[in-house]
Amino acid sequence: MRILIVEDEITLAEGLAFNFQQEGYQVDLASDGPDALETLEQADPEFDIVILDLMLPGMSGYEICREIRERDVQLPILVLSARTLSEDKAQAFDAGTDQYMTKPFALPELLSRVRNLLERRQRPNDNNTVDSPDPQFQFGNVSVDFLSFQLTTDDDVHNLTRIEMELLRYFIEHDGMVLTRHQILRDVWGEPSEITTRSTDNFVMRLRRMIEPNPAQPRHILSVRGTGYRFIANPDPAGDLLQSESGG
Repeated sequence: MRILIVEDEITLAEGLAFNFQQEGYQVDLASDGPDALETLEQADPEFDIVILDLMLPGMSGYEICREIRERDVQLPILVLSARTLSEDKAQAFDAGTDQYMTKPFALPELLSRVRNLLERRQRPNDNNTVDSPDPQFQFGNVSVDFLSFQLTTDDDVHNLTRIEMELLRYFIEHDGMVLTRHQILRDVWGEPSEITTRSTDNFVMRLRRMIEPNPAQPRHILSVRGTGYRFIANPDPAGDLLQSESGG
């Protein structure tokens, strides 16, 4: 397994590299955005995960994350940053990161997070899920390709991030079931400490903007007041719509 660490603090970068190498990983370092993107472009074999700082010279980690997502929607990205505000975390997730850890951090937790992301990359289908969908799935006017990470509606094609795709897959696999926010955090994110139920709500809002004809009155991803969400692939126009909270 090959890791790219993008960090301009050399002592920290080298310390991380040493610890990951002790775990058997191959590690490359980059100190800024252009260096990181060039390293990714020329990599052979390709990298399996990127560990990314946000405060970098010249090009922010947010920009790097967006650039990586333009090239590869499936490559796991873990942000490791001293920024602790919820706005920073939300911006990082909007840019396409998979997980977010704040500095200072516990090394065992970082190693665990990396292992978790790599295992999910190798085994995208969770054996604990219910009735796993085929590589292609269609509902309403939406077509989902789980292999290409693309979602197509009548008018648009959306390239989804790994977390967006896993969340949508999770909803589809649990069609009709009420899912609590904490249940979603546990099963989709692995319940990392930096993720809150508000993050779940933000990702749901993003999915609704893609799949719902009217996101303010969702027909497929319904809110269950005080609990979480329920996905309906084939809603009853006279029934399920009435159970959703407008914009929920």
